[in-house]
Amino acid sequence: MRVLVVDDEVRLAEGLRRGLEAEGFAVDVAHNGVDGLWRARETAYDAIALDLMMPGMSGWKVCAALREEGNWTPVLMLTAKDGEWDQLEAFENGADDYVTKPFSFAVLVARLRALIRRGAVERPVAHRAGDLTVDPGSRRVWRGDTEVSLTAREFAVLEHLIRHRGDVVSKRDLIAGVWNDDFEGDPNIVEVYVGHLRRKLDRPFGRTAIETIRGAGYRLAADGG
Repeated sequence: MRVLVVDDEVRLAEGLRRGLEAEGFAVDVAHNGVDGLWRARETAYDAIALDLMMPGMSGWKVCAALREEGNWTPVLMLTAKDGEWDQLEAFENGADDYVTKPFSFAVLVARLRALIRRGAVERPVAHRAGDLTVDPGSRRVWRGDTEVSLTAREFAVLEHLIRHRGDVVSKRDLIAGVWNDDFEGDPNIVEVYVGHLRRKLDRPFGRTAIETIRGAGYRLAADGG
């Protein structure tokens, strides 16, 4: 089992190398994100242990770059940052697991083995409706050649609609799919996010892809509007 360790803390990285080699892993080490990305591109690894905060190129950017290139090697993030938003950003950039420093070496090994058993997850298929492209893997959206920036919730609403393109999706189905069945907020929140999507994906391009079906819900045109 070949593992890449990317961490700018040299002593920690070398300690991980020795410990993982004692556990039977073949280990390569890089001490910055640029070198780590190069190694990940050049060698087929079973897993990557990737520090989040590094000078030059962060673990977020390394992971996002690999995913955009179709490299789905399992990534375990190593970081001293333990806020929920830091974890969320790591996962949204394609990480598979997250360990906070200081960590138990035994737990790290167990998580690496679990990721390797699971293997590289197949890249999700991009969804298209005319010139509208939604890529769940990289969480990116395009109108033709123009990339459109969406928030995480806007992306989730759009992804749900494009998975059911051409069909009417009720407000209740959107809430269940994007929020959850226990959502107790104002159901009109759906209208707010549909409005956001229209302002970003329809109006600037002269399109009307997202249609309101009175009394029934919303429909994303199969041809992208």
